[in-house]
Amino acid sequence: MNKKALSERDICSKFITPAIVQAGWDLQTQIREELTFTAGRVIVRGRMHSRGEKRRADYVLFHKKNLPLAVIEAKDNKHSLGAGMQQALAYSEALDVLFVFSSNGDGFLFHDKTGLSGKTEQELALNAFPSAQQLWQWYCQYHGFKAAAVQLVDTPYYDDGSGRSPRYYQMTAINRTVEAVARGQNRILLVMATGTGKTYTAFQIIWRLWKSKQKKRILFLADRNILVDQTKNNDFKPFGQAMTKITKRTINKSYEIYLSLYQAVTGTEEEQNIYREFSPDFFDLIVIDECHRGSAREDSAWRDILDYFKSATHIGLTATPKETKDVSNIHYFGEPIFTYSLKQGIDDGFLAPYKVVRIDFDIDLFGWRPKKGQKDKYGLEIEDRIYNQKDMDRNIVFDERTQLVAQKVTEYLQKTGEFQKTIIFCDDIDHAERMRQALVNLNPARVKESSKYIMRITGDDNEGKAELDNFINPESRYPVIATTSKLMTTGVDAQTCKLVVLDQRIQSMTEFKQIIGRGTRINEDFGKLWFTIMDFKKATELFADPAFDGDPVVIYNPKPGDDPEPPAGNDGGVGDEDPGYGATVGDGETGDDGSGLAGIDVGGGGEKKKKFFVAGHPVMMIGERVQFLGPDGKLITESLTDYTKECVQKQFATLKDFFRHWSSAERKHEIIQQLAEHGVFWDELRAEVEQKLGTQLDAFDLIAHIVYDAPPLTRRERANNVKKRNYFTKYQGAALQVLENLLEKYADTGIAHIEDIKILQLPPFNTMGTMVELVNAFGGKAGYEQALHELEQALYDDKNIA
Repeated sequence: MNKKALSERDICSKFITPAIVQAGWDLQTQIREELTFTAGRVIVRGRMHSRGEKRRADYVLFHKKNLPLAVIEAKDNKHSLGAGMQQALAYSEALDVLFVFSSNGDGFLFHDKTGLSGKTEQELALNAFPSAQQLWQWYCQYHGFKAAAVQLVDTPYYDDGSGRSPRYYQMTAINRTVEAVARGQNRILLVMATGTGKTYTAFQIIWRLWKSKQKKRILFLADRNILVDQTKNNDFKPFGQAMTKITKRTINKSYEIYLSLYQAVTGTEEEQNIYREFSPDFFDLIVIDECHRGSAREDSAWRDILDYFKSATHIGLTATPKETKDVSNIHYFGEPIFTYSLKQGIDDGFLAPYKVVRIDFDIDLFGWRPKKGQKDKYGLEIEDRIYNQKDMDRNIVFDERTQLVAQKVTEYLQKTGEFQKTIIFCDDIDHAERMRQALVNLNPARVKESSKYIMRITGDDNEGKAELDNFINPESRYPVIATTSKLMTTGVDAQTCKLVVLDQRIQSMTEFKQIIGRGTRINEDFGKLWFTIMDFKKATELFADPAFDGDPVVIYNPKPGDDPEPPAGNDGGVGDEDPGYGATVGDGETGDDGSGLAGIDVGGGGEKKKKFFVAGHPVMMIGERVQFLGPDGKLITESLTDYTKECVQKQFATLKDFFRHWSSAERKHEIIQQLAEHGVFWDELRAEVEQKLGTQLDAFDLIAHIVYDAPPLTRRERANNVKKRNYFTKYQGAALQVLENLLEKYADTGIAHIEDIKILQLPPFNTMGTMVELVNAFGGKAGYEQALHELEQALYDDKNIA
């Protein structure tokens, strides 16, 4: 056997897998081959999207399901033993494993992060691969696990039999948390971006700790009723009869898993603090959801509960840890033991990227001053000062401004889809109600179909709150548009929300991230892979703050009269960023602010500030702009062709480089697919270029022309050039017929189609004989593939490039 001639897959099946199995690893339960662990970043251009490249490890070896120990990167035998080591090390960082291997079929290069094998790196013979027991022993020794800790870490995950498995980062978060508890750590912080499955992660942590009997009584705390109900009815459902929700301020001590609003067990009076009916050592574990909102503050009611149950292990979950002068998660919990950011989630393809449409109004940017003695529409004299963006809808209301915001939202939905789930964040309840009214009047046909097309969902309105579940439910058509202020900033798992509108002044980075999180969930079944943020109050300038870790896909600022939807390839720039919104100021998330009537206190601290209502003052839109986010996470402003140039030239600096890669590829389709994964939108690009040229181009010529300014040949011209060279003279009979028809197919449909052998089952080939008969005309499959390879060489015989 010539090992050098074997493919990477053959090396795996003939040498690497047998060596692992011989070392005692179970092929069915411990060895996972070609494990894909990311979804591939969603790349967006205009209304188009594609999936980027997925990360895939050749082998991941597990102690038990979801407890990974080792990564192996395989290469064919033309590579050296350690050629895959750096790639394997990168995978090991993502998968949080300690033992890393690279192999070309001759043996293994072993990288031991624990150092317990004696060396950091060493070569091993094929028959010297470490056993599962050996790696598990080193793993436990490295982490310092005693016998009881090993038993806890060894406790399996919950498995419902459906095949559902935690994502790789959830697995890391769960394992690190269980291991921290096993080592005796009692304050633990997990930071995971909104939409990445914090509650499911918490469930698996609690399940393993509960099943191991390490933690027998557990309290799950949240501060929104919807968070508790969603948790109880969804992820925590397997706890069954062992679980209860504390309601009506009553305590039943016969359960093991307790879910509660902190408001349900605390109050301003001592007799309302019913948590004290439990003994201080009743709970072994307390999990605090969205811990940035309560437990981070030393004088909060949450902290009173945690201090009372101080002997329990406390695990904090948050998407946005708070660190200010007076509020600190890290001061209480310590440094996060695991962080999975919004940027990572978008890069991995588990979270939806977004476009940003920024719209500016004249009165917001230039300010407005009333005339001397001017009264508002309710007869109140307007305080004489300059009102600017920070005052809008908080201290002063312009009916025309509200109308213009509603109009822009309506125009966007009418162009892109009137049944896209939309959340509009307003400054207070009154603002949310005025926005609802404006939208109702602009969408009479939709409202006639259902009065629930537009709903105000705020804390004071039972009708609106009753529709929250329907808004969240992807199967429910109504409501479509929800106006709100604070109620929907967190805990709303709106998987199909495609438009988030910000008409609210936001100064808190914590609140901003939570609001952005309303749209970051992906639901491919309902076509939700990205979303749009429409910003009317410069809130998205927080994207420029270093504390924010997920860049926007598009920032769009149209001129007056422009379409509110960002056009594909818009060339608008970012402009100068105003840094004035960067600080984290206060919590801003305690619930809906009911202020909104003229003359009531909206300032806080007892200071009376009147809100004035102005009607009849014209409001104009003065700017809008757009940018796209590339696969590398950076904003781009190029057209589709400019974007393609940048994308391709990163991989192939010159036309010669690209031609060599194209010519040497066994399948041209693999290059086409590879470029698609890096963000080349082939169909849209071809349509744009061919419309200009009025002719059909091959994939190679499309790239050569756009990226390297080479004069393009049409597919028909390339096919005719092959005929002129008398390429077919060495073939006859059925083989000649097949090749002539393949060349015609190429001219009609392109290279990718003729590379698929199944084309021989389609007309006109199926009238010439069966696939087997046609392949045998070339002496077998190897002969057919050789003839096809020669045909491709003849098609791309560009001596002036090579």
